[in-house]
Amino acid sequence: MIRNFVGILAPVATLAFAVSANAADERAIGKYDGMWSVTVYTTSGPCDPAQRIRGQIVNGEISYAYGSLDVTGHVEPSGATIVHVTYGSAHGVAHGHMTSTQGGGTWSSDGPDGRCTGTWSATRPTEASR
Repeated sequence: MIRNFVGILAPVATLAFAVSANAADERAIGKYDGMWSVTVYTTSGPCDPAQRIRGQIVNGEISYAYGSLDVTGHVEPSGATIVHVTYGSAHGVAHGHMTSTQGGGTWSSDGPDGRCTGTWSATRPTEASR
């Protein structure tokens, strides 16, 4: 289950999100919208060593639920990110920072197989590479 959880945490680490009533904040948040490629690396624990996943930010926010998977999080106008994930009895959190083209940070998860920690990095493909 932890192995599957790492694969789920990957897109979450970069799909960061916020909703704001302030027009300046809305413009800042919108700069994160689009497709992202995320790589999650495990530095300790029984999780897969690395996972690469594509994800999308829409309107600066994410709220995703599918079966026992629940993902919530946000990106501040400054680019600071935090994402929470639950998958069955496993749960995790990712922290980091994003710009309009890349991001990175750390993550940790706890589940039936033990605790895992690691890092994540994200890039937004350029128009030419899409």
